[in-house]
Amino acid sequence: MLFIAEIGMNHNGNFDLAYELIKQAKYAGADIVKFQLGWRDSKGDINQIDADVLKKLNNWCEYFEIDFMVSIITEHAFELAKNIDFKRYKVASRTVKDNLDLVKKIVNQGKETIISLGMWDKSEPPLKKTKKIKYLWCKSKYPAEPWDLIDLPKDFTKSIYDGYSDHSIGIETPLIAISRGSKIIEKHFTLDKSDTTIRDHALSALPDEFKTMVQIGRDISRKIKLGI
Repeated sequence: MLFIAEIGMNHNGNFDLAYELIKQAKYAGADIVKFQLGWRDSKGDINQIDADVLKKLNNWCEYFEIDFMVSIITEHAFELAKNIDFKRYKVASRTVKDNLDLVKKIVNQGKETIISLGMWDKSEPPLKKTKKIKYLWCKSKYPAEPWDLIDLPKDFTKSIYDGYSDHSIGIETPLIAISRGSKIIEKHFTLDKSDTTIRDHALSALPDEFKTMVQIGRDISRKIKLGI
């Protein structure tokens, strides 16, 4: 199992807060923390990540011994990301929809690339599945309500999807996905769900919730491996 704590813009533009978010994600059992690169990043905007900020985030992740990952949204973000030796890249649903050529460039780097398909409406995947490409089922609604999720794969092992990127409220749907064979869970992560700076806080998991999801999810995965 691979658990991704999606910090995204839950730092509210205060990148010193990102230190605490990374630390709490590590304590909550996340394997990876993820930020968004190239979204709302103009001068003075909430997510203005430059080379110095990117290096600082990477240093903090190394300090807490947790993998650092970014969603690459734009060509400029891709060039910026090359300053860090990322183990893997993430591609957001929006990028798949708006700039498939960029997705191909990212994949051609030869690193593992995790791709969300929340805005992909074709029956075939955008790129041929390989060992390096991991697709996530996703519903691009914020928050996704229960009735938005009725087409969640009933068996991930018989689909193109390796995992699930969650935008629902609570941790129940990620656990359902794990019980159906999902090997990757991406869940938004916050220190305060009542924060209204951006919409993502409301659909995020608090550290204790994320920790519960990881502990139960890993146990479900182990039981499945045993054949239960």
